Amino acid sequence: MRQPYSFLDDPSVPDFDWRAPLAVMDGDCALCAFGARMIDRLDHAKEIRIATIETALGRALLAHYGLRATAPDSWLFIEDGVAHDGFDAMIRLGRRTGGIGHALRLLQVLPRPLRSGLYSWIARNRYRLFGRRRMCDLPSDSLRARLVG
Repeated sequence: MRQPYSFLDDPSVPDFDWRAPLAVMDGDCALCAFGARMIDRLDHAKEIRIATIETALGRALLAHYGLRATAPDSWLFIEDGVAHDGFDAMIRLGRRTGGIGHALRLLQVLPRPLRSGLYSWIARNRYRLFGRRRMCDLPSDSLRARLVG
């Protein structure tokens, strides 16, 4: 990706609290909505924030890292100023949340090309496999408090 905190020098990225970890994901995807609920459940420190790709912040961060909001595999996890994508982002997120989130580390046993290919296939077929669900329609006040952008 890029140098840590490179988004701070990008005038197209809106101001946000960059000190907190940030997940950037599809706000209309049922799988991403499930992931957001899991972040809310597992992140006991209440540190991790979420920006959907439909927000100005989400779109700007994706563009900064050379990803398109319309591409199915556009998802980032930014931690300590460093952006991770795909299953690598999920593995980082799992480490950060702990508990059952550590199970995502099992993805590391897959060779990187296979891991990337599997992630891309799931991302391309996510609506067909899991359906749609608007993340902003989720009922949890604690989850709504995590949404930024």
